[in-house]
Amino acid sequence: MTIYVGNLAYSATEADLKAVFADYGEVKRVVLPTDRETGRVRGFAFVEMTEDAQEDTAITELDGAEWMGRQLRVNKAKPREDNRRNSYS
Repeated sequence: MTIYVGNLAYSATEADLKAVFADYGEVKRVVLPTDRETGRVRGFAFVEMTEDAQEDTAITELDGAEWMGRQLRVNKAKPREDNRRNSYS
C-alpha cells in the first residue's frame, strides 16, 4: 500500500517526511514530486512503509495533524487513472 500525503508545506523534504513517518515504523520509500518547469515541490508526496499495519497507524495519527504550519491530508493512495482521451471519439 502507498500513503498519499497532501497539503504539504513547499519547504518539506524527503528527509523531513522520513523522520515524521519513522515514528510509526520503517519507511521504505518517499516520493516528493516536483514541478517540471520550476523544480518546486508540488505540495504532496507518497510514502511507502514496510508493513501495512504501520501505514494504517500513520494514516490514523497524521490525517488532519498540523505539520510545518499546514493541516495534512493523509490517506491510502488511489491508483493513477489514465487521463489520455481516445483520439477517435
